[in-house]
Amino acid sequence: MYAEHTCFVVGESKSPGNNAITKKYDSFFAGFVVDMKSHEIVDVECTAMLDITVYFVHSLFIGKKMTDGDSVEQAITNRYFGSSQKALIVAFKQAQLKYCDIMNI
Repeated sequence: MYAEHTCFVVGESKSPGNNAITKKYDSFFAGFVVDMKSHEIVDVECTAMLDITVYFVHSLFIGKKMTDGDSVEQAITNRYFGSSQKALIVAFKQAQLKYCDIMNI
């Protein structure tokens, strides 16, 4: 399904205590499939209670570069107003750090 030159990285964070994600999963996870040649995010999945959340998260990340943290964080801040907004940002930053470490960048 994914090209040989892709990798998978996961970021984890905590959602607010009153969030259904926290009650069901305990933590918030976001997994990213990244093209290691272009650093482009080609797929993403996150722990979510609503399918529309996953679809919207796709629109925030797919086509963006894993190395463009500031613009991705800005997009989340400006467009995603779910209770797990901060958890999504933290999970992305954690996955980004792992990716940069793997790629030595």
